[in-house]
Amino acid sequence: MGKIQTLPVSVINRIAAGEVVERPASVVKELLENALDSGPTRVDAELEQGGIALIRIVDDGCGIDAEDLPLAVSPHATSKLQRADDLEDIKTLGFRGEALASIAEVSRVVIRTRTAAGTGSCLEVDGGLNRGVVPEGCGLGTSVEVHQLFSKIPARRAFLKTPATEWSHASEAFVKTALAHPEIAFSLTHNRRRVHELPAVDNWRQRIADLYGSQLADRLMHAKEVDDDISVVALIGRPEDDMASGRFQHFFISGRPFRDRSILHAVQEGYRGRLLSGRQPIVFLQLYVPLTHVDVNVHPAKTEVRFRDPGRLHRLVLLAVRSALAGITAPTAFDPPHSNSSSVPGLAAAEAIWKRQQSVSGRNETDWDSSQTVAFHDHEKLEHALDSSEPNLFEREKDSAIKQERLPGADDGGVAEERAFQLHHRYLVVETQDGIEVIDQHALHERVLYEQLRERMSNGAVEVQPLLIPEHVELSSSEFEAVTSHLDVLSEAGVKVESFGGNTVVVRGKPALVGRTSASGIIREVIDRLAALDADGGDHRAVVDEVLHSLSCRAAIKAGDPLSQAEVDTLVADRHRYPGTRHCPHGRPTSLMLSRRELDKQFRRT
Repeated sequence: MGKIQTLPVSVINRIAAGEVVERPASVVKELLENALDSGPTRVDAELEQGGIALIRIVDDGCGIDAEDLPLAVSPHATSKLQRADDLEDIKTLGFRGEALASIAEVSRVVIRTRTAAGTGSCLEVDGGLNRGVVPEGCGLGTSVEVHQLFSKIPARRAFLKTPATEWSHASEAFVKTALAHPEIAFSLTHNRRRVHELPAVDNWRQRIADLYGSQLADRLMHAKEVDDDISVVALIGRPEDDMASGRFQHFFISGRPFRDRSILHAVQEGYRGRLLSGRQPIVFLQLYVPLTHVDVNVHPAKTEVRFRDPGRLHRLVLLAVRSALAGITAPTAFDPPHSNSSSVPGLAAAEAIWKRQQSVSGRNETDWDSSQTVAFHDHEKLEHALDSSEPNLFEREKDSAIKQERLPGADDGGVAEERAFQLHHRYLVVETQDGIEVIDQHALHERVLYEQLRERMSNGAVEVQPLLIPEHVELSSSEFEAVTSHLDVLSEAGVKVESFGGNTVVVRGKPALVGRTSASGIIREVIDRLAALDADGGDHRAVVDEVLHSLSCRAAIKAGDPLSQAEVDTLVADRHRYPGTRHCPHGRPTSLMLSRRELDKQFRRT
């Protein structure tokens, strides 16, 4: 007897199910896509235990005829394709006829449905066993229930993560779908708690606000580029609102979420020179491309696509991002400070310069004239504006008042004897005994703040700055749960957060070391890093470390921030006070050494 045999149908179906159904989030995605294909005005999703115990998707679409119900759970049966040529012009989200069949193989599925012209019917399938169609009264549309996912495959069920983690992935799948279809009303319930209630809107920004809060949505900038039959429409974040991960990067084409390296590269190129290494922009992007120019039949998950002309799309996305960012003026040296501003934190030097300018001119914050601002990159104007109030590099050393200015988080110790100056508002150049040292001001300050926070946190002495006006931060459901599940760590680090109702938290205090850093910026940075860590509270030390990273990164001075000579000296001195300052908390080097011998060699003195 030969060794090669035809596999039984049950085995084939379970293998296919493994490609389509990876975790509860996969089921949520597939069922939502089927619901959207039915032409609904509303879709409701309900989960229990992160989708492990129950997933229920209900729509008010066209429904399924009773005679078609058995075929709906059969492999490779679909109403959305008739011929191979139809693959070239797919107008629906589902088209393979595998989703329901695969889900029914690994769980118990109950489908209730009614068309406008028919009566209600119900079908139950348990682990691939079809129990037949029976009449049942129900509303117009379709309800699909998935009970005890992978209960028929204990080995697969054992690989599922905690309900909290699975819920995070499932809610993200829901959010992506809701973002892609703002014209449809959605709701999401978890463990009988309503998480999202999203009305149908004709404004994409409003749908983003309903999901992530108006604080984020209102700061997004519109980007658009059109080339004949292809267009790019996007809402993108400002460079100063950057994140630690790409969690806020959503790409859609014809209502379908997708991933594509070329499109992501175009976005990153558009932000080149505006973000620190490793930081990611916020991007919500829609591509409108003729269906014949894109292939969605690449991967079972249907998240990868291929384009007929990827270079053209790359160029359009790049132009759209660059055009939107071109309208942003550089931060100004004289921008007046605001107590609860969302501006870039760590501008202690800019504030000091502004205050000195006010004392010389006799102005105060209330009669500030924005026409007097001076851009960082306009060196001649900046030099002229500072001429009457800011001493030059050598005069500064004689000015005792300036020597009192300190960086956020700086200790009260003396400044270094080393000779140093700031270069391009980005680097610090220090003369050493054997050459020069070039320091990345952001990377070094981030490391110093991290070490200070860690030291004070370990001693239980993190100084908290109470907010005169507590700041309310609107979050998504997953963000809210990430914050509320780590309130103890945040409090230990000096971030005083309370639940305010719904998915909103109120920040009542923050570490004094972080200076003017906005509370909302702190919270979102923490969430972003915890999401990247995929932490669910299991490793306390890892969570603590991510919180400290978040605080130090958000509060550290940025490239482009001007520093006084006293601040330069303080930061240079601080690198000797703490261990590991040769690298930032992320492992990037903070400085570059050039020996005198290397310099002599470059000038051919050897």
